[in-house]
Amino acid sequence: MPLYEYRKNVENKVPLDSALRAQVRTGLAAVMDEIVRIAAEARKQGTGGVTLAWDGWYGVKTAQLAAEFEKRAAQAGLKVRTIHTRTILKDSAEITRYRRPYVGDDPAFGVVNTDGVLEDLVDPARRDQLHEMLKAQRAKAGEADVILVHGPGAAIKALEDDYTARFYFDFTMQPMLWQMWDHELVPLGCTEPDPDYAWKRYYYCDFYLLYRQKLHAFKKMDYYVDAVDASNPKLMPRAPYEAAVAALVKQPIKQVKIMQPGPWGAYRYRDLWDVPGLECNAWNELAGIELSILMDVGAGDLINIPAQNIMQHPVQMVGEKIHREFPGLLPLQVWLDDGYFPEPVPFERSSMPIHDHPDTEYVRRNFKEPLGRYETYYIVEAYPGATTWMGYKEDADLEEWERLCRESDKNKQPIPNWRDFIKRWDTNVGDLFLIPPGTTHGHGGNQMILEMDTCPSVGGTEYSFFTYDFCRPTWDDTAKMMTGKPMRMHVDHSFNNNRWRRENYVREKLRARPLVKHWSRDFRRDQYATVPEMPFHIERLIFEERAEGDTEGRFLQILTLAEGKMVKIRPKNDPTREVTVERLQAVLIPAGIGPYEVINLHEGACTAVIIRLKDA
Repeated sequence: MPLYEYRKNVENKVPLDSALRAQVRTGLAAVMDEIVRIAAEARKQGTGGVTLAWDGWYGVKTAQLAAEFEKRAAQAGLKVRTIHTRTILKDSAEITRYRRPYVGDDPAFGVVNTDGVLEDLVDPARRDQLHEMLKAQRAKAGEADVILVHGPGAAIKALEDDYTARFYFDFTMQPMLWQMWDHELVPLGCTEPDPDYAWKRYYYCDFYLLYRQKLHAFKKMDYYVDAVDASNPKLMPRAPYEAAVAALVKQPIKQVKIMQPGPWGAYRYRDLWDVPGLECNAWNELAGIELSILMDVGAGDLINIPAQNIMQHPVQMVGEKIHREFPGLLPLQVWLDDGYFPEPVPFERSSMPIHDHPDTEYVRRNFKEPLGRYETYYIVEAYPGATTWMGYKEDADLEEWERLCRESDKNKQPIPNWRDFIKRWDTNVGDLFLIPPGTTHGHGGNQMILEMDTCPSVGGTEYSFFTYDFCRPTWDDTAKMMTGKPMRMHVDHSFNNNRWRRENYVREKLRARPLVKHWSRDFRRDQYATVPEMPFHIERLIFEERAEGDTEGRFLQILTLAEGKMVKIRPKNDPTREVTVERLQAVLIPAGIGPYEVINLHEGACTAVIIRLKDA
């Protein structure tokens, strides 16, 4: 699935001491020259040779960067030997067998590798051979002045003390996915790109091996490298890197949002954002664990880090209770579903698939994920014919519906009378739909939806069980047409998970009304009604000049500006850590921030919509 990043107004200005800031290097020449300097200084110390570890994530072009380092080192009179970590891994057939339990037989989902570490894929004999080589090099330089070990797992526990200096080369999620979809990614155990490597191997197995190795490597790394763009890396010694991330989580955090075309993709984005190459917009993610973060530390260029890195400060981000119950998890996310069409289109074009989501018990039992998918739709724009599908009609024959869906999935033929079963709701701005797990629903189009959910996975894995998608083609981003293969349905999961809720239940329980919780001459705070099984509240601030919020030191909040041109958000305990947020942009407000202000920077009324957990 294609992804497009949107980077306007996403920089996070992070205060960094001038002495630490002076240690940051940006650009290929500056970074490589600094690593050469580090190696040359170490080489002067006695008779021992230099050993460098370049550990890192999938997608980093370490071979390309190592060649550049070798060239510049030669100019400085240093001879370099490079070794890729694939040389210490088990054979590819063994790695394939290792992944098999996590990939499983389910065509759509896998099972999380809850305990595995990258060392599981290391061949002990090959590892020990490298260990002896590095040990000998540290004692006395051999044919090379520098041995550089690069690639994921370079600094595994058994080798981490064998190096003169340890670097971590980091990479963000979206560029890595682009490599995977373009069959350019070289996964563990391979020397060339594997065209058969697919997302299940990554999200259910390799992600967790890389993630646990990253957490371990961070404990002993000497340098952090933003290596998302191999032509423009940025290097930070450990002290400035840790200081920057520690400062970042003490202020509201903006992220690089992503936009994705799809079979129900629409066109309101053309009026709002200039995204080269994007020809339709099904949804875009505004805030969540899989998005990247740009830090401006005053070093002349932006540092690009994955959102997982802010979870190095879990209590500050999500609070003590959530960190204890869901370690490593950023439990909330926000999406925006486009739905504007300049000319009327049939619902079979404008609607999402009819689908439902699983609860916590279901994802734990089936996929070993920590948290279910609990969802809401908040309508931020509505046009004539605005529609949300939710629940079954009171007189619908549900056994017949299941039979038709299974038959349609098998025969790839549409269900002509599908609207006889699914309830259609007219919608308007400010409407909120609660969507507990097992509730059949879907965005119907002619509206813009702020979709606020729980995130079930540390890796950001999606859990939507598609029941029926009209047997339509999906988006082909190469042809820029709806000529792609139809989406895969998940009818077994959908019906196993289904709670069979009908329209009266939706009307009485799930079409939530806003209740006033605070009123002053400055602002009003509404909290929408809820049902017990929903783990979060949806609130909104309505104001003309300013409003106030409070994380109480324990509630991660995500705030989205639903109405208004631009606002400023600043913590009361340190107003210098302010950020600006545009309309339909979201911001993470870490739990530890406490009281904060939202200030309108233009005329007119503003509405800020907030998702926060109920119990933290």
